[in-house]
Amino acid sequence: MKDLTRTALRHTRSTIGALLLAGLATLAMAQAAGPVAPKTPQDVTVHGDARTDDYFWMRQRDDPRLLPHLKSENAHAEAWLAPHRGLQKTLYDEMLGRIQQDDEAVPWRQGRWWYSSRTKEGAAYPIHIRRAAVGPDRRFDPAAPEQVLFDLNRMAEGKKYLSLPLQEVSPDGRRVAFATDETGGRDYVLQLRDITTGRDLDWRVPEVSSAAWAADSRTLFYVTMDAAKRSHQLWRAVPGSGKPAVLVHTEPDARFDIQVRSTRDGRWLVLETGSKDESDARVLDARAPTSAWRTVLPRRPGVLYDLDHRAGLFYLRINDTGPDFRLVTVDARAPQRGTPTELIAAAPGLMLERVDVFRHHLVVTERRNGLHALRVRDLRRGAAAAAEHLVQFDEAAYSVEARQNAEFDTTSFRFAYESMVTPATVYDYQLDTRERVLRKRQPVLGGYDPARYATERISARAPDGTAVPVSLVWRRDLRRPGPQPLLLYGYGSYGAPTDPFFSSPRLSLLDRGVVFAIAHIRGGGELGRSWYQAGKMERKQNTFSDFIASAETLIARGFTSPAQLAILGGSAGGLLMGAVVNQRPELFRAVVSEVPFVDVINTMLDETIPLTTSEFQEWGNPKVLAQYRWIRAYSPYDNLKPGAYPAMLVRTGLNDSQVPYWEPAKYVAKLRTLKTDANPLLFKVNLEVGHGGSSGRFDALNERAEAYAFLLAQWGIDK
Repeated sequence: MKDLTRTALRHTRSTIGALLLAGLATLAMAQAAGPVAPKTPQDVTVHGDARTDDYFWMRQRDDPRLLPHLKSENAHAEAWLAPHRGLQKTLYDEMLGRIQQDDEAVPWRQGRWWYSSRTKEGAAYPIHIRRAAVGPDRRFDPAAPEQVLFDLNRMAEGKKYLSLPLQEVSPDGRRVAFATDETGGRDYVLQLRDITTGRDLDWRVPEVSSAAWAADSRTLFYVTMDAAKRSHQLWRAVPGSGKPAVLVHTEPDARFDIQVRSTRDGRWLVLETGSKDESDARVLDARAPTSAWRTVLPRRPGVLYDLDHRAGLFYLRINDTGPDFRLVTVDARAPQRGTPTELIAAAPGLMLERVDVFRHHLVVTERRNGLHALRVRDLRRGAAAAAEHLVQFDEAAYSVEARQNAEFDTTSFRFAYESMVTPATVYDYQLDTRERVLRKRQPVLGGYDPARYATERISARAPDGTAVPVSLVWRRDLRRPGPQPLLLYGYGSYGAPTDPFFSSPRLSLLDRGVVFAIAHIRGGGELGRSWYQAGKMERKQNTFSDFIASAETLIARGFTSPAQLAILGGSAGGLLMGAVVNQRPELFRAVVSEVPFVDVINTMLDETIPLTTSEFQEWGNPKVLAQYRWIRAYSPYDNLKPGAYPAMLVRTGLNDSQVPYWEPAKYVAKLRTLKTDANPLLFKVNLEVGHGGSSGRFDALNERAEAYAFLLAQWGIDK
């Protein structure tokens, strides 16, 4: 009897042990799978299409379930990332070690002052400074006394976020209008500072997006945003006068935003009103701030223009003859009278990206076949062929950007040049002598040698036969035969070009044998306005097909394999990540998706959300049946289905006003219930920031190191 009892007891213990182990295993699997969000089914019917949204409740920020759930997601991500924190620290130290922490930007002149910014070792934010110009030629003297406009390190004390999105110095140089954001949610507050004393006036205006001074240095025009963060009202104020601000203009069309600025010569104030496909401009004599604003050219569907002024003429970059832009002039006194004078004709494949007008010269930043050139015209020499020349560049893939050309009366043009192997390099181009004067090359500490790295531009073929450029960079001695880890980046929206760029943090990937690539897909602006239009609205699928074709080409050409291919995108690039993973999940090993725009239908149905109405011309309006069908076909949240998905790191900010936190929160919650694989799905929510992530440079660098550590772990690289 005793033996039977012992046997039974052993059996009971073993059964209990087995059940306990099974329970622990189930718990471990549940923990590995991540937090399970509560479901509150919400029926959503649009155009007869009925959907059930289990996570609609996450939109309510005051729901008592929300914050605990987000914190549990953070805890889950932290638990998974914990074994890789050593690698993250190594990456962070490498990245920080390449930065010259004590540094100063190249000074630039505006009026009687030279402006610059500098950083100090250990300080997270820049210090904005100026020095008085010296002599009749107003030259720069580094020994001149320094005035501090803003020390963001002091301003950020006690704050978890700080940015300075707006600075406008008065024409007399005595005061500066500036805006701060302390949440990351574009909660801009306009203020005024006396530069000489460093004191701020007792004057604050919330929700300001742009500002410009009249010529009297007393009158300030500024634009305010509505509850949906749409810039819609122009005000005139005389700060310190005790008089209330005057409302000058309200833009009634919810598709349009406005901004105010001055022309480079200071002669006119310009109120620009624009949507994705249409714009107009009003001007005001800067010397008569209470006079009436005049329309330059009225709005026309599909026509965009911007302008500057010189010698009684408005120089207009305008696409009134087709999708591509041309350059014309009109009489500033009567811009709608007569026929505009054409200076540069529109041409297929030619993108006039930017026009800078000076007293004697015109500089056009243009693109041909996706690559930049500078077109310089001497306006003193009329239409003679010798009056114009091109500034061209040699690398296979690069980027050129105009920088800080505030002075109208100058014969020097500043630009920055960079490529995937060349750090950002600032030049002053002498417009008369055609000499390039090197002002500064971004320092990269640690013995960086560009000759150790190779860059190439290849072409992928989209399903409709379109050639899609892809730019690559790798370290020469680590490029071996056969596929290797590759990180493919993409964006492809708003006509925003993604040019080849240098990144010193990226060296930590290249030095571990990772290849980096950029897919220049339709929806971006790399190949002109037509390239953008071919990747928006009803043709948005081209953006995703181009990216998939780029990935397939990289695999076919032996650069990588599906088991080694990771992808990266943020915001609208996060939409790209969600769409291509839904359409071709087997093609990718890992995904990093930053502040992703993934719940497209629900967002575009809600006109109270920032950017919704202004982006009907980008994605479509789902209240229109045909446009609903476009969006429904690719919206990542609505196209999730059971199956295996790549490893994913999704990150967002709780204060994001551009892509609300609940979009990625809902997406991750739904995906957790559908994925059948064991790959990690990590969701990190920074509870203190918005769309742009951390504002301090060290926190931002640490976030980059975390993403790289996640990717390297997927590639099996642990040091």
